[in-house]
Amino acid sequence: MLAGVGSSMMAAGQPEKPNFLFILADDHAGYVLGADGNKLARTPNLDRLAAEGTRFSSHYCNSPVCTPSRQSFFTGQLPHMAGVTRLPTPLSEEKPTLAKQFRKAGYTTAVFGKMHFNRPGTDGMHGFDAVRTEEILTAAWQRDTIPRALPAGTPVKPAWKPLKDPARIWLNADKLPCPRYDADMRATYQMRLVHKYLDDNRERPFALWVSFLEPHSPYDFPFEYRHKYDAAKFHVPKPGPEDAWQIPLIFRDLSDGDKQGINAAYYTSVEYLDRNIGLLLQKLKETGLERNTMVVYMADHGYNLGQHGRFEKHCGFDPALRVPLIMRHPGRIKSGVVRDLTEHVDVPATIVDILNLDPLPITHGRSLRRYLEGKQPQARDHVFSEYLENEEAYIRTDRWKFIYCTGKRERKDGYVTDNPTPGRYRILYDLREDPGELYNVIKDQERIGAELQRLMLQRFRTTHPDVSLEPKLANEDEILDWYLRPRDT
Repeated sequence: MLAGVGSSMMAAGQPEKPNFLFILADDHAGYVLGADGNKLARTPNLDRLAAEGTRFSSHYCNSPVCTPSRQSFFTGQLPHMAGVTRLPTPLSEEKPTLAKQFRKAGYTTAVFGKMHFNRPGTDGMHGFDAVRTEEILTAAWQRDTIPRALPAGTPVKPAWKPLKDPARIWLNADKLPCPRYDADMRATYQMRLVHKYLDDNRERPFALWVSFLEPHSPYDFPFEYRHKYDAAKFHVPKPGPEDAWQIPLIFRDLSDGDKQGINAAYYTSVEYLDRNIGLLLQKLKETGLERNTMVVYMADHGYNLGQHGRFEKHCGFDPALRVPLIMRHPGRIKSGVVRDLTEHVDVPATIVDILNLDPLPITHGRSLRRYLEGKQPQARDHVFSEYLENEEAYIRTDRWKFIYCTGKRERKDGYVTDNPTPGRYRILYDLREDPGELYNVIKDQERIGAELQRLMLQRFRTTHPDVSLEPKLANEDEILDWYLRPRDT
C-alpha cells in the first residue's frame, strides 16, 4: 500500500515527452539506506529523493548476480528468457531493450558507467546512441586524469584480486581508501562527463543511464573519506545454527574485527555513492531539467554483510535479494512508501507505461503506475528470483521464503562450500516467526513447501523459451531440475 501520499499526479503545462534518468548502483542492499530506517547509513541525497517520490520498500531483484539481473530489467524478461543467467554471458544484440524503446520514441539515449554487457562498448549498441560503459569510462579516466600524490606513508588499498587474495584483503577489511583524492576519482570523472551530457541535451528529450560501480567490493571511496566510519560501531550478525554447511569456504577465516571493517568500508562506499548521486540530482536542478525528468534509482541486487556468514550476493537470503527502488517525477509521481512486494521486471513495465512508450515485446513484469498515481493496484502475492549458476530459485511471499536447489552443479563463481554437490534440497523459512531466515521448517510445513514449489514451476512454465521441450514423463522435481539448468550461449 502507498503511505504518506503527497503532490498531485499531473501538473498542467508539463511537456508531453519527459526526460528519463535511470541511476543504478552496484550491490547496494536495500537495508543500507537512511530512508529504510538504518541509523548508521548516511544517505541524505537518496533519502531526499525518496521523500520527493515513491519508495518501494519491499522490492526484490530477479537474480542475485550482476549480469543476469541487469540484462533482465533492461529487457523486461526474466533471466532465463533474456538468455543471460550467468555472470560472463553477453546480452544478444537481437534482444529488445528499454533503450531501444526510448530511441524508437524519438529520445536521444546514452549510458555512462557499468552495464555488464560483456563485450566492448560501441555507440549504437543495445539502443544507446552514446555508449560510455565501464571499460570505456575507465580507459578515458586513466588517460585524462593525473592523480595528485597522497601524503607519504598513506595506506591505500592494493589492486583488487577477488577470490585470489585472502577475503579480508579484497573485501577491504582495513577500510583503506583508493590512492586518489576525490577530485581524481573515477566516479568524479564520470560525473563531469554526465554533467556535460546534460548541458548539451537540455533542448531535446533524453533517456540517460548513469550506472555507478559503488558500493561493489572493494568498496571504493577517496582519501578524504577514509575516517568516515568507526568499524567498532558495527554489530555483525552471527551465522545461524543451520548456516555452517552453506558458508563459502573463502569467508571461513574472517575474524570479527575483519567483519566489522568490511561493514565500515561498505558503508563508506555507500556514502560516497550517495554524494555523487546528490551531485547528479543537483545538476538536474541547476539546468532546469528537474521538473521534466523522471528519475528511477535502483540497484542490480542486494548484498550480505555477514548475514549467514556471507559477504556477497549469489544466494536467496533477503539481504541479497532486497534492493532500493525509488521513482520521482515532480508533479507526476506521488510521494509515499509502497510496502507491497515488487520485482525488478516490474520496473521496465512501469517505465514504458508511464512514459507512453511502445511496450516491450515480452513483458514479465507488472506496471507499478497505479502505485505512482496513489491508486489501489492488485498487489503481487509473491516474488520470484533465480540463480542458475547454482541451479537454484526462490519464491518469497509476505510470510514464506522457499528455496529449491538441484544440488547437482559445481558452481563456478568462487563461492565453494564444504560439499559442492549436496544433492537436491528444499528450504522453507517462516518470515513472520523467523525474519532472519535461520530455521528451515520444510519438514513441519510440507504442504506450504509443495504449494510454493508448484508456484515456482508455474513461473518457469509461463516464461521459459524452452517450455515446449519440457520432459513429459518426469516427476515435478525432475521437471524443475530441468528448468534450473543454465542454457546461456
